[in-house]
Amino acid sequence: MLTLTFLGTGTSNGVPMIGCECDVCTSTDPRDFRNRTSAYLVWGNLHLLIDTATELRLQALNFGIREVDAVLFTHAHADHTGGFDELRRFNELAQAHLPVYAGPDTAAVLRERFAYAFEDIFPFYGGKPDLTLHEVRGPFEIQGKTIVPIPVVHGRTNVLGYRFGPLAYVTDAKIVPEESVELLQGVDTLVINALRQETASNPSQLQRGSRAHRVRFPSSRLPHSSFSRNEPHRRLCPPSGWRRGGVRRPDDHRGLTFVLTGETVDRSYW
Repeated sequence: MLTLTFLGTGTSNGVPMIGCECDVCTSTDPRDFRNRTSAYLVWGNLHLLIDTATELRLQALNFGIREVDAVLFTHAHADHTGGFDELRRFNELAQAHLPVYAGPDTAAVLRERFAYAFEDIFPFYGGKPDLTLHEVRGPFEIQGKTIVPIPVVHGRTNVLGYRFGPLAYVTDAKIVPEESVELLQGVDTLVINALRQETASNPSQLQRGSRAHRVRFPSSRLPHSSFSRNEPHRRLCPPSGWRRGGVRRPDDHRGLTFVLTGETVDRSYW
């Protein structure tokens, strides 16, 4: 069984945003409280953390996370690495170094920004993160499970999404290159960002160069969002499956589900 839990589904400012008095930021609906984006994947006996969001400590407490076998970084923006230092607690719980995986650009930033985490300073675990860094340049295995990186582009930043068998997790994508579209073929569920309805960060409006609308997914999940996820809005984007064999038009939202923090996706796959 493969289970993905959304630990946070908000944009880089978080929702509500400091000093904002819009309807979403002043809402009392708990569905309009969204921490920075990250996720936790349980794949058989493998426990993976995707990114270390700013609220990682609170996310781990809220969802009872005690075990992390490895961390996958999508990119090094602050909202995806702000909780980096909290990894030290997982070192202490496991009494072992923790492997982290990142693309070459992200790995270089992590080495510079968190150099102390890659040096053995203390003779015990828990004082700081103790990590082993692996640069991702193609498919790799962790505990016998094959993970396929999905390169996408976010402004000037190279971002890695990841495919886990029938499920793919892609965040902060503005351009999905043609070769990455091919890597997504056969995916049952796609998780992809949806920052705003009117911008190219919404997957229904990805730049033409991506041609991502040609990929056929039975269902999609949309995190990393800034606008309201209340029930009336969600009814506009029902979680019904896409027509198998159909091609989604850029303005066709069938099969898209806007996810809330704490929601899960379950797939039978080993």
